[in-house]
Amino acid sequence: MSTGTAESGLVVVDKPAGLTSHGAVARVRRILGTRKVGHAGTLDPMATGVLLVGVNRATRLLGHLIVTEKSYAATIRLGVGTLTDDAEGEVTTAPGLAPTSPDRLEAAMAPLRGGISQVPTAVSAIKVNGVRAYAKVRAGEEVALAARPVTVSRFDLLDRRDASVEGVACVDLDVVVDCSSGTYIRALARDLGAALGSAGHLTALRRTRVGPFGLDEAQLLTDATTELPLIGMTEVARRCFPVLNVDAADEAAVRVGRALPDHPLTADRVALLSADEEFLALYRRRGDAAIPEAVFCG
Repeated sequence: MSTGTAESGLVVVDKPAGLTSHGAVARVRRILGTRKVGHAGTLDPMATGVLLVGVNRATRLLGHLIVTEKSYAATIRLGVGTLTDDAEGEVTTAPGLAPTSPDRLEAAMAPLRGGISQVPTAVSAIKVNGVRAYAKVRAGEEVALAARPVTVSRFDLLDRRDASVEGVACVDLDVVVDCSSGTYIRALARDLGAALGSAGHLTALRRTRVGPFGLDEAQLLTDATTELPLIGMTEVARRCFPVLNVDAADEAAVRVGRALPDHPLTADRVALLSADEEFLALYRRRGDAAIPEAVFCG
């Protein structure tokens, strides 16, 4: 579908390194010529890959999307730790790591899989007493963030290389990670280094998938990009939620946000479509009734 200022939908962009998520949104806004643009799920400036950008009415849909599973390809450097747990931060420790056996690496990685309790990286956007943690760290304050439950369903080693960085013995690992929202890949690198009695940080990070949206449909966002394909609201709804087509009488009720009695839903949240496939609203289950969560038709 071609873009246009009157259209609403989702753009899947491939964010380049060095561009912030907000910068990516600003670039999409200029390309599409519309002010109402927002993103779902930030990416660090160093990172590349999938960023979901909502356009016009779809900006309201972003917070409702069921895109809790994310996938990454990353390179971890073991033997050196940084302030930010990635290559953008200053080196804080460099104990090094001698060549390490595959069995020892696997033994250190295994406890970082599954449902784990993870302490987010201190230089993050998490708010502490109303102030972003990264701002406190950069102001010289000590920041201790509480551990959070996350799920790492895959943390696999693809390749490894022994290296020497400024005289420090290091091990570089290429890994793939599937995880829940809120998981910090930087923290996985940090914790893996600690588990091996050393330190660790990320040297590269690429997000390859957010929910059902992957790199295969992502548009590289560069200064030369002039067009962006738009995924329509109905297709987004179909890919992210169970759907239910309603008849004309129910459509009229949905358009004004009324509950639908005697409409037991098959899931806690369902996308309602009209008979001609217009995405109308998200409704949630309340007993045998369906009640509105968010109405998108206007």
